[in-house]
Amino acid sequence: MNEFVLAEQNNDVLEIILNRTAKKNALTLSMYEQLTQLLDSASENPEINVVLIRAEGTSFCAGNDIQDFISVGDGADAIKIIIGFLHQLAECKKPIVAAVQGNAVGIGTTMLLHCDLVVAADDINCQMPFVKLGLIPEGGSTLLFPSMVGHRQAFEMMVEGGPFNAEKALNIGLINQVVTCDILLKSARARAARLALLPSQSVQTSKMLMKKAYLQQLHHVMDEEGSLFHERLYSAEAQQAFMQFLQNKSSQ
Repeated sequence: MNEFVLAEQNNDVLEIILNRTAKKNALTLSMYEQLTQLLDSASENPEINVVLIRAEGTSFCAGNDIQDFISVGDGADAIKIIIGFLHQLAECKKPIVAAVQGNAVGIGTTMLLHCDLVVAADDINCQMPFVKLGLIPEGGSTLLFPSMVGHRQAFEMMVEGGPFNAEKALNIGLINQVVTCDILLKSARARAARLALLPSQSVQTSKMLMKKAYLQQLHHVMDEEGSLFHERLYSAEAQQAFMQFLQNKSSQ
């Protein structure tokens, strides 16, 4: 198993753990592949009732590893891998709980849209800087965020791309609960354990029905986002933004 993605099964709860702390859990393509496999397996495993996604270290996920991303050929294969993860996340049969702390950037924020319960530490810093990097939002966020908060707030959050804190995330419905950092994991595990005690088929059927009305449209939107993301990836704007990002990072 990829050392940067770990899995632990506690009774009927599968914990999927981001473990690339030196890079603030920025995702590589191999991490995406491992996450997809784990979600697919959990979805079909009758011994697993709930998935809990969490992260080691002080950050939940700092987004994509840009250096890893731009090192891959023409990017088409990379986009396919990421879109595969997003589809699997969106259609996972089992309820997904997330425990989020520190930075949740890019995909670290948009993946929360597909979780069923999100417990967050009071230090979270969410941000979707896609446009600042010359890209476009992903993860179905161009459908789900406007549906959740309305066009104007969604435009502000995704196009201006500024950070927002736990209070804002709670107010817009992105997260369910805010706790102090020291009890984050305990609280998320408690929510997952309570879910796991409920009649599993009733839980799964309820989740399916709640998502059924928009799931087909969501998959279409994610595919379109992926295609346009790939287009933007090799634009002059994106290349300039990437170089500036990497220069700023190396000077820190």
